[in-house]
Amino acid sequence: MTGRPPSVLLGVTGGIAAYKSAEVVRRLRDLGCEVTVAATPSALNFVGEATWAALSGRPVLTSLWQRAESVGHVSAARAADVILVAPATADFMARIAAGRSDDVLSAIVLMAKAPVVLAPAMHTEMWLNAATAANVALLRGRGMLVLEPDSGRLTGPDSGPGRLPAPESLADIAYCAAGAGPDRPLRGRRVVVTAGGTREAWDPVRWLGNRSSGRMGYAIASAAVALGAEVVVIASNVDLPDVAGALTLRAGSHAELESAVVSEAARADAVVMSAAVADFTVLAQAEKVKKTAGEAPVLHLRQTSDILAGLSRNRRQGRPLLIGFAAETASEPQVLIRLAAEKLAAKGCDIIVANDVSGSAVFGDDRASVLILDHDGPQLHLADEPKLIIGGAVCTVIAGRLG
Repeated sequence: MTGRPPSVLLGVTGGIAAYKSAEVVRRLRDLGCEVTVAATPSALNFVGEATWAALSGRPVLTSLWQRAESVGHVSAARAADVILVAPATADFMARIAAGRSDDVLSAIVLMAKAPVVLAPAMHTEMWLNAATAANVALLRGRGMLVLEPDSGRLTGPDSGPGRLPAPESLADIAYCAAGAGPDRPLRGRRVVVTAGGTREAWDPVRWLGNRSSGRMGYAIASAAVALGAEVVVIASNVDLPDVAGALTLRAGSHAELESAVVSEAARADAVVMSAAVADFTVLAQAEKVKKTAGEAPVLHLRQTSDILAGLSRNRRQGRPLLIGFAAETASEPQVLIRLAAEKLAAKGCDIIVANDVSGSAVFGDDRASVLILDHDGPQLHLADEPKLIIGGAVCTVIAGRLG
């Protein structure tokens, strides 16, 4: 990521999901991006030009004949650090697959040197049609990042694959792609990311847990998608929109998380254990524990297995690459380095990402300070940076190690 704000060209095409792109603009602006919207004539049937101009703070490109003195589509394509088309209709993808440039947005995409991210949205039958599948394969082969649509409620009562992914996640992936350049060094790699915090039940209605929000794990997963990886997110009690383009699995407890991680690690190139996993579980009671005046229930704990250390012991030929996280309370930087090095040795993993959580810092926040450390010592220190930046740094390290 350069020192200046990322420049995002947001393309909007003529699908009902166009209204959701207003939230994409808002999220991008919140991330500090400069946003220019290019809308096809069909898109303007769903959302008016004034909406895009007000949200982006910039004129909207709607015609090839605008800004003729600067050849608008050329200057817009050259200024963009990333081009995100959300929604991308079947018709639009067919046209750019054929190399057509008969509206301002398709002309910009044809001009693009920056990364292009397409977020398809359409009815299930259109998404599954052989023609659409062939166009998607062609565009991916040309280097475009075509995200898988979500599955869910569509227009009217219909439901199925074809739904636009969450606007927040689309913006996050565009932000990460803007800092990655045109090459995606994790293409062809499978990355598994755990996120959130496990909960250990001690009766049918109560549990012991932690304060992890899952934001760091989701930031890493977003960056991995932006770098071209096939991403599996194992989410433990995370209340965030699913990461666009990633497969999300749910795991509530330590045991569920361990089962999912071991299964997915067998086919992974890298596993990032950013979830906060319980060190102890509870010998749970089958019935709700009743409150008794003057008495407190006694909880019987047992230590859980170390998932990361287990992966390290059982892997073959150094694969998958293992990245652990260490949330520590450290009085000074040298203490954090020592604690991280000790955890790296104890876990047997390849990389540790350590952060100081003294005073409950980090949890639920969009920013953090981390130290990335491997067996050669500290490699990178990021102080008070957005978690998306940290996620990008972690994925860049992974790409370098996988080589």
